[in-house]
Amino acid sequence: MDNGVSAGSAGSTNTLGRLALGLTLLAFGVGNTQVIDNVTAADAASLATWVGGVALFVLGLLEYRAGDGASGTAFAGLGAFWFTWGTGVGSEVSAEAAGLFLLLWALLALTLTAASSGSGILGQGVYGLLCLSLLLGAISAFAGNAGLAKAGGWVAAVAGLAAWYGATAALAKWPTFSGRAAGRGVTATG
Repeated sequence: MDNGVSAGSAGSTNTLGRLALGLTLLAFGVGNTQVIDNVTAADAASLATWVGGVALFVLGLLEYRAGDGASGTAFAGLGAFWFTWGTGVGSEVSAEAAGLFLLLWALLALTLTAASSGSGILGQGVYGLLCLSLLLGAISAFAGNAGLAKAGGWVAAVAGLAAWYGATAALAKWPTFSGRAAGRGVTATG
């Protein structure tokens, strides 16, 4: 791509990234809660691989190119997480290895939470809830506690809804929890 050609406005790729993250988190979370009969987190593997993984990673690269290092880091990093998780579903690993995997990615989510201070409750909340969800999943794997996995699923689902709302608010110019209407040039999470 020629450097003189726009890769799209930072706001549009940011909004699409928030939608991709929101839908992936929602599917993953609902699967972990098992609130819908015969739907598990493993059923979200294709969505996690292609929407949460590949699409988020590419959007992260576009954000970097547009000069937004924070969103670039978030989307590319989370894209790597979702791609790795989605392609690894069904693989035989120990509970300790699964717990360590989730714990390490919780560190990325913690970094994103700290880096998003000042972005409003939706911006920081999505990453904070993702971090909590991954921590609960890691503890669940280490302890063999299915109840913690379900709790982590609910937290992930709420994070997904928050990311979805933030992106929808940016597109529809609805108010965000930061007290201003989302619009052009405003991140999707307020």
